[in-house]
Amino acid sequence: MSVQFKSDVEAVDALASSYQSLKSEIGKVIIGQDDVVKTVIISLFSNGHSLLVGVPGLAKTLLVSTISDVLDLSFKRIQFTPDLMPSDITGSEVLDESRNFKFNEGPIFSNIVLADEINRTPPKTQAALLEAMQERSVTVAGVRHLLPKPFFVLATQNPIEQEGTYPLPEAQLDRFMFNIPLDYPSYEEEIAVVKATTTNKKATVSNVLTGEQILAYQQLIRKIPIADNVLEYCVNLATKTRPNTPRAPEYVNNYISWGAGPRASQYLVLGAKCHAAINGKYSPDIEDVQAIANYVLRHRIVRNYKAEAEGITEENVIASLF
Repeated sequence: MSVQFKSDVEAVDALASSYQSLKSEIGKVIIGQDDVVKTVIISLFSNGHSLLVGVPGLAKTLLVSTISDVLDLSFKRIQFTPDLMPSDITGSEVLDESRNFKFNEGPIFSNIVLADEINRTPPKTQAALLEAMQERSVTVAGVRHLLPKPFFVLATQNPIEQEGTYPLPEAQLDRFMFNIPLDYPSYEEEIAVVKATTTNKKATVSNVLTGEQILAYQQLIRKIPIADNVLEYCVNLATKTRPNTPRAPEYVNNYISWGAGPRASQYLVLGAKCHAAINGKYSPDIEDVQAIANYVLRHRIVRNYKAEAEGITEENVIASLF
């Protein structure tokens, strides 16, 4: 970052203005969904992956492809189906004309990968994607192949129609920095969407950031200082979700069977740093942690039968921790 900017303060200012440019470019195509767009950009700048959960037709795929256009990054979409094999994602070795094995890269070799309906494919194939997310590389026939940088996975999941699906285990859900729910648009937003999409006019977006700039911003986010009390608040929030531990409140003991691990604390800190930076602040405070806490914690806590019977949601539990 020092190459372009005189100081880190100047770099944070540049990040905040880049975020505003990104938002306005994406807004040319995506109407509404402001929180979703903001959270996806935060996970990209924090070098994390996101899981988008919403019913069909809410522009999940369009959002991801628009982000890749605005960011001047390569983009691949993988449609997950029950017969998808790990090699369909990672690539495989083939014999070339001179009878030597040559590695053919799969669609995972891209800057932004959209894993559409990730819960429709068996665990073996899910594991191939999740290994790549964690290691930022794939191993084929004993040879390790590094993935391009930046590398960012956005997976989508449909919360309805669970027949014939393979839900992601908690340990694999933990690889995602954020779990982002998508809701139906408001009446006014839907009118704007229908107006914009039923004519022959096509919105065009221009590139705002390059891959190098994103990598530099990812480094910058880690350099942002955080006060001890805010860092302790993040760790406290994560530890409070673990039932039958010294810090767990009665509410958690009653309704939660499994809590968030240490990764949650790390992502709360990184997410809060980025949330502060895009809002032009040089250090995060507790409001920044609370702004992203739902997205970090909601897929890391498991409700028990009592919570389900009484209609207690993950959001209710997280709100009680504040």
